[in-house]
Amino acid sequence: MKNIVFIGLMGCGKTTIAYELSKKLSLEIIDLDHYIETKYQETIQDMFCQGEDLFRSRETECCHEVSKKEGCIISTGGGVIKNKENIDALKENGYIIYIDRPVENIVLDVTTASRPLLKNGPQALYDLYHERHHLYQDYCDYHFINDISLQEAIEKLMEHINRNL
Repeated sequence: MKNIVFIGLMGCGKTTIAYELSKKLSLEIIDLDHYIETKYQETIQDMFCQGEDLFRSRETECCHEVSKKEGCIISTGGGVIKNKENIDALKENGYIIYIDRPVENIVLDVTTASRPLLKNGPQALYDLYHERHHLYQDYCDYHFINDISLQEAIEKLMEHINRNL
């Protein structure tokens, strides 16, 4: 079975949805950010302090590693699409779903202080959306608008996955 790979802006629901789906489908879940932190024994925030390039190179290495797995649900970081090599690796054995949540909803939920790219406030989230939205759309196999309850989102995604995978 192909991996189910979630991409999208930070705070869009990738990890929450991934955990819920992993329970329903009895599939292993890989949170790519957590995988990177575990592998390198450093927080993402600490990696960013050493430079975004360091983090992005580690992210690419880990995308290649997790893409070799089968039948997993992979929740990626929001910037995974910045390097097409990441997407190419994840698509080798994965079905990519773009979780697209309205930025206004994300701003209400995300604590900007704990997110390295949002240290200058919520406007950065709108800027990231405008910078990345077209990449998420271009790279996904399925574009899912997440403007409903978690339970409804899980039900709709389950229907789609059962029809398409």
